[in-house]
This record gives sequence, C-alpha cells and structure tokens, in this order.
Amino acid sequence: MIKTVQRATKEIQPKILYYGTPVLLLSTLNEDGTTNISPMSSSWALDKYIVLGIGIGGKAYENLVRHRECIINLPDPTLWEQVEHLAPYTGKREVPEYKRELGFTYEKDKFEVSGLTRVRSNTVQPDRIEECPLQIEAAVKMIRRPSYCTDLAIVETEVIHVHAHEEIITGEHHVNPEKWSPLIYNFRHYFAQGKELGKTFRAET
Repeated sequence: MIKTVQRATKEIQPKILYYGTPVLLLSTLNEDGTTNISPMSSSWALDKYIVLGIGIGGKAYENLVRHRECIINLPDPTLWEQVEHLAPYTGKREVPEYKRELGFTYEKDKFEVSGLTRVRSNTVQPDRIEECPLQIEAAVKMIRRPSYCTDLAIVETEVIHVHAHEEIITGEHHVNPEKWSPLIYNFRHYFAQGKELGKTFRAET
C-alpha cells in the first residue's frame, strides 16, 4: 500500500495568478509604422499557434485590432532588468485612469527607453528585438473578448517565422533546452529556469 504524506492546505484569494510563466515582449505596429513593445506573461503554444492573453486597456490590444501582426520576443534571464524598465510605460498617449493610478506613464519609443535593439522582420511589419534569443513572427487569426471578463482579450496567432540565436540551436531546426532558458514571471517576481530534471518520451534531442 502506498503511503502518502498529508499536507496542510489553506484556501487563499491571491490578487494575481501568475504562477510561473515565461515573459514575452510583444512587438505590435503603431499607427505611424513604428513598433510598440509590451511586456507580457500570459501565453501558451499549441503546435504552430500561440495564444496570448491581453488587457484591452493597453496599446498592444489597440494595435492588434488595427494591424493583425506581431512579434513574440522571448527574453532570457539576463534581460530581466530591461523588461522591468519597460514595465511602467504604456504606448497610449492618453494613459487610462486605472493605469495612471498604478504609476504608468506614456512612452513613445520603447526601444530607446529600454536600450533594446530593433531588427527588421522577414514578413511582418513590427520590428523584432535583437537581444531576445527567440523572436517569433506571427499573424493574428482571431481576437476574442469573452463575455465573462470584458477587460481582457484572447488573441490567437499563427507562427510564420522563428528566429533563434545561433548559440541555442542544435541540429538544423531544434532549440537546445540546455542552452535556452526563458525568463520566468513567478507571482510578479523574475526567475531563471532551474536545473533539468528529465525529459518527456517525445523529446527529439
């Protein structure tokens, strides 16, 4: 008979549920053709599709509704300070009241303020971020605003091109998980990935 350890639990009501997800920097196209950058941590991938969770009060949502392309830039842990430096800025000239109360201010050039480097994309119009080890060009397939939470949008994207720093590539088309480490957003704290524990039976490397 298997013995289990009983652990005490307590019901809580956390303000946020960012329980450890990769940070991404979303590049979207402004009205004048420049690129806006939005730090995010709500995404998941399924085959060649990536689903994003976005607040409708930000510039990213506004841009994606108007121009249905984006770059999903994935930083590694060395970039956490640049990510955090971007955090209190919005690309919306008229800062929404709730964001202003949280300390957000308007910033037009997110590349300049963060010290990150813009790189032209192959197909889509928003610029990629050179420092991010993974840069994914994507097309927006669908934007949904669920009736149960009207201040959020679910954005479904299709991957067009994946750019990877050469040092994290193994073989021709695989990312080396020993070389690539995503920046993790864990209950509003930044973490690096820990040591490898093992791999799934479907792993090809």
